[in-house]
Amino acid sequence: MKQKLKVAKADMKENELILRIEDGSVLNLNAMGQILADSDNLSFVYIADHNDEYIYISLPYSVWSELKRAYDHKLPVYVADAKGERLALEGFHEELGDLIENIRGNSNYGEEMVSKVESIF
Repeated sequence: MKQKLKVAKADMKENELILRIEDGSVLNLNAMGQILADSDNLSFVYIADHNDEYIYISLPYSVWSELKRAYDHKLPVYVADAKGERLALEGFHEELGDLIENIRGNSNYGEEMVSKVESIF
């Protein structure tokens, strides 16, 4: 089973966005620069890896407004765990932009996902 880390909250700090997870660790994770859509859970999923195993970092709808601000201003985006370890989400802006464009008006992602993406992005 793939490990999944869920972002619980987002904080804008000094020209960067910090996405905080409650459980798990980002220590020794490698950013893969890929974002997928999880229509069933209304979230984006950033892919990281650890020892050739994929780790899914879930970015739920509850943090999308902060993602939009970071995206609009091209601010660096990090995921941080409870111990203060951070992972820079490389390629975040390019991947998110491409994904948003693919989702807009595309019923393959489901009506609710398309509606939520269009309302925020």
